[in-house]
Amino acid sequence: MKWHPSSIGNLMAAPRNKTEALSEGAKTYIREIAKQNFYEYKSEIRTKPVMKGIDQELESIALLNAVRFTDYKKNNLRVETEYLSGECDIITEDSIIDVKTSWSLETFPAFGSEAHNSKYEWQGVAYMLLYDKPLFELVYCMISTGDDLLSDWDNKSIHQVDHIEPAKRITVLKYERNLEKEEFMNEKLVHASMFYAMCIAELNDK
Repeated sequence: MKWHPSSIGNLMAAPRNKTEALSEGAKTYIREIAKQNFYEYKSEIRTKPVMKGIDQELESIALLNAVRFTDYKKNNLRVETEYLSGECDIITEDSIIDVKTSWSLETFPAFGSEAHNSKYEWQGVAYMLLYDKPLFELVYCMISTGDDLLSDWDNKSIHQVDHIEPAKRITVLKYERNLEKEEFMNEKLVHASMFYAMCIAELNDK
């Protein structure tokens, strides 16, 4: 089983029973993935914030380029290991950049102190391992929400932000590569893959 970096955070919680390798939450998540793969369907979350992140990702990269005077391109190189498979947003000479498009000014983490997300951090740990880079940048971007995603009752003032200075619409967190965290993650991936195989076997035996 190859896990996507965005899913790693679901596997990392410490189990209440220290004799167990995986938490109950991780097992629940793995069972759901096994079920989807076995029955060949995919549970899609198509909320408006998710759709904005997908549909307007290139606009967020353009905003970052405008602020940094760079020419970053959307990456399409997928890299795999025995247990990981991922395609990051942007690759630079010495870093991986992951762009998160905020839904509105209300959800945009303007302060670095409120921008940390452990699941995103584990995503970065996985990407740094996959692409062999020493730095992971988590970049939150606030761009104007497309009209097709807004309804009449949405508060337009927290969605239309072009009048705000571009640099004020980006928040960056940086994580350096940590080999101890990589080792811990790899151990979890081994146990997660073993449990996944058990789940598939159970479904096959029904």
